[in-house]
Amino acid sequence: MNSVLSSIHWSSVELAHPMWLVILPLPLVVYWLVPAYRTKQTAIKVPFFGQLVAAIGESPTHGASQLSPSWWQRATLVVSWLLVVLALAKPTVLGEPQVRESLGRDVMVLVDLSGSMAEQDFTSKNGDKVSRLEAAKEVLGEFVQTRKGDRLGLILFGDAAFVQTPFTADQKVWLELLQQTDVAMAGQSTHLGDAIGLAIKVFEQSKQSRNDVGDVNSPQQVAIVLTDGNDTGSFVEPIDAAKVAKAKDVRIHVIAMGDPLTVGEVALDTETMERIAKESGGESFQALNRDELAQAYQAIGELEPQLYESTTYRPKQSLHYYLIAIVVVIYLAAFSLATLKRRMFATTMKISTTKARTQPTNQSQGEHDV
Repeated sequence: MNSVLSSIHWSSVELAHPMWLVILPLPLVVYWLVPAYRTKQTAIKVPFFGQLVAAIGESPTHGASQLSPSWWQRATLVVSWLLVVLALAKPTVLGEPQVRESLGRDVMVLVDLSGSMAEQDFTSKNGDKVSRLEAAKEVLGEFVQTRKGDRLGLILFGDAAFVQTPFTADQKVWLELLQQTDVAMAGQSTHLGDAIGLAIKVFEQSKQSRNDVGDVNSPQQVAIVLTDGNDTGSFVEPIDAAKVAKAKDVRIHVIAMGDPLTVGEVALDTETMERIAKESGGESFQALNRDELAQAYQAIGELEPQLYESTTYRPKQSLHYYLIAIVVVIYLAAFSLATLKRRMFATTMKISTTKARTQPTNQSQGEHDV
């Protein structure tokens, strides 16, 4: 308790229920207004009191006086009353201000890992030739650093779609998992519709998890699709998936990277990309190089500005438990002291009685000897 009390900054103490201080003078009010309790006992009137006293040889004394509490008993009552009232007022220590940030958006990034993403027709920030996937990783790393307050998820898709990381506020972990990706690790084809469907499912699971813990303030839901081809056999058509996303309040932004003049199975289907974005309420972008890719993510950042709230609060620690403990200790000490005094008094009286009984016996023995 001493360590707790010594660590308290008394300037930061406040009363949670100060109205209880009004009852502090209550004992005085009761003392002044309520008459003292008195008892009446029947006394024997003796008209020949003087003769009786002379006959028995005793000296008369005054009647018994009313017992009054000692100074320490009064002090115990006063201090305990003050502590009880203070405990009712609930003194509280305010801690140092703390900042709590609430997240604003859930952003799911969908990255195409089909074989065409290995095409080295992009340049890095240093001007070196890199694959489309490496350029995407580099630009995504810059984009993520601007998304303070957002929870990020990552879905990879090729022949199938899978969740690389669920929603997390840890940007470092998210970037590490992005860097572990490689071309064709999900297959050679592009199942874009299935990837959008999986993203919708993850959003719904996240919303359900929030509801289960009583968080009714669901964040905005945004999906960012990065692909360089066209859908090559999803179970769910990309346009249909976009319509479902719209119904679930998921907005999809699509970035089509690569050469739009490419033909064949790896051709860039810009028309479908635009329809996906339009159906879900998002925007579509086309990136032929790294700069345009960075501009696309910058534009998405402007369309989806950072949304988070900072709440400052001060943790509170109540002290009324300590006050109650002090009152209990005071009364235990007072009870122990009163018990000790009674025992000492009883012992003294016993000794005095024993001496009084032995004195007449000694006197009679002395007279007999004489």
